[in-house]
Amino acid sequence: MRPSRTGFVASGTGSSRPSRPGQLDPALQAQLTGGMDPQQVSEMSHVSAASLLDKVHHTEDPKIVERVLTLVDREGVDLIAELWSDADPDSLPGILWRLYMLRSWMRRDADGISRLWRLGEPTDTAASAIAGVDPAPEAADIARTADSILSGAFTGDFAVALERAGAFCDVIARGIKASVRQAGPGGQQGESALGTASSLNQTARDFLHGASLWRRGRLE
Repeated sequence: MRPSRTGFVASGTGSSRPSRPGQLDPALQAQLTGGMDPQQVSEMSHVSAASLLDKVHHTEDPKIVERVLTLVDREGVDLIAELWSDADPDSLPGILWRLYMLRSWMRRDADGISRLWRLGEPTDTAASAIAGVDPAPEAADIARTADSILSGAFTGDFAVALERAGAFCDVIARGIKASVRQAGPGGQQGESALGTASSLNQTARDFLHGASLWRRGRLE
């Protein structure tokens, strides 16, 4: 792992954008590739995030929910990253970007993350209860939790989903720090891992701040 804006980048990917969570209208795609005013891009990021969330909140069609949940898997990284990845973490598009990146990372490295969880949360504590993870999860449990957090953001209480994501990131950050301590002095590799842990801690704070803003009607 290495640090990134979201803390969810695996080393060797060659990109700080692991995936994109959406597909844009061809006309909008043409505008983006041709260059747009940053203010227009910012406005589009907020409108697209709000529209996506609103659409799922007002549907009972499980196919729509599944399509939104698996946008990253089906589409990869590109155009929606141009809209969401640079959004402020205290904004709806910025928070949704982080939720999608968290799910993508959790599913991509579920086995490694399950080990980090066991290091960071060796007993059943409040964090386990909030995140909804057993103290000794296997890879399949991490993958299910990844889907549960993201789907909960769209179909349940958005603030609760953010709190679950925040608790999860904090535990994994503790697991990374514990693994570094176990390994002993690791030079640059150890420093990189600790940088990732720091990035995850910041992302956890972003999620919790987002939850507070959402409850006050100020996450836009």
